Amino acid sequence: MSKTEKRYIVVEGPIGVGKTSLARRLAESFGSELMLEDASSNPFLERFYRNPKQAAFPTQLFFLFQRAQQMQELNQGDMFSPVRVADFLMEKDRLFAGLTLDKDEVKLYEQVYEKLAIEAPRPDLVIYLQAPADILKQRVINRGIGHEQQINAEYLMQLVEAYAKFFHDYQETPLLIVNATEIDLVNCDEDYQQLLRRIEDVKGGRHYFNPLPIAI
Repeated sequence: MSKTEKRYIVVEGPIGVGKTSLARRLAESFGSELMLEDASSNPFLERFYRNPKQAAFPTQLFFLFQRAQQMQELNQGDMFSPVRVADFLMEKDRLFAGLTLDKDEVKLYEQVYEKLAIEAPRPDLVIYLQAPADILKQRVINRGIGHEQQINAEYLMQLVEAYAKFFHDYQETPLLIVNATEIDLVNCDEDYQQLLRRIEDVKGGRHYFNPLPIAI
């Protein structure tokens, strides 16, 4: 089992980039608690992929309430327990709201968000996984989840751009930006061990991890 001084690590990135798979592997390495988004429980998500304009608002509200509850449970937990690893950052909820909702819906969403008074704990490290939209599309196809097959290339491009802008301005916590285009952090142990070493090197500020894929 690996050790780390970091107590709360968040893995983020657009759909298909591998954030949940990496979060699971990090949790296994550190013997930590794992906190994951539960997209499968959102009853509006399939409708959103079929008709984004019609279903965006209830989809977004469901995720907002779900994430707020998870943050509340995290705050109430034992902060002296082992490392926690999550596959979502609370602040990114607003990223999706700005991307999928119209102007009036955003205003209503913001009112709900403020009423919830969410106090999200500050991660010791955020790992942002990057990959271009065409790579994400192929990975979504390969994993074969039914309703995700309806995601179109335009939406993925908008999502990639929204994430890039969000993290370009992000200064809240130490940040490690990972080019995940050609490496396999789940199935290639050499790639993963490189990342583990980089994680331990990050003490603060903004850092980049852009390794060459390991030759087989």
